Amino acid sequence: IVIHIFTPYSSYYMKKLLLVIDYQKDFVDGSLGFEKAKHIDLNIANKIDEYRKENNDVIFTFDTHYEDYLNTMEGKLLPIPHCIKGSEGHKLYGLTAKKLLPSDLIFEKEVFGSKELGKYLENNFYDEIELVGIVSNICVISNAIIARSFSKESKIIVDANCVASMDDEMNKKVLDVMEGLQISVINK
Repeated sequence: IVIHIFTPYSSYYMKKLLLVIDYQKDFVDGSLGFEKAKHIDLNIANKIDEYRKENNDVIFTFDTHYEDYLNTMEGKLLPIPHCIKGSEGHKLYGLTAKKLLPSDLIFEKEVFGSKELGKYLENNFYDEIELVGIVSNICVISNAIIARSFSKESKIIVDANCVASMDDEMNKKVLDVMEGLQISVINK
């Protein structure tokens, strides 16, 4: 008789990562805020709790700009200052903010995707990487593509109940596009 004991160190243990993308005040109720963004707060907070309960990793990205934002390429194309480092709008929003631990990894990024996240994923394998946050058709898809590119053997997941866009139609389209990029979209 062979008895298999599964431990966290067993080869059968699934290593999972939750990426919380830019769930910051300026995107929820600040300068670029929109109503739908408020409605996913509880879903994201619950998802963080699920991952922590199973001893999985949680990483946050923060859209991060500085006082010279309006002089940057993005600032010229989107002349609305937001997520300025040190401002209230740069902080996480709502229940999700209460889930941030001092030990959590945070990647601050000045553009839509995080190259530091890509480097991290290249050196740290996960069986599954799930993305939640905002804005689905900008930063979520950008970082999902980075995850797909730098962790090519990982299953990449986006939970449709935990992402939002200012435009509902655009949100539906981007979820379809992500499925075409071999990203699993759940709860669609």
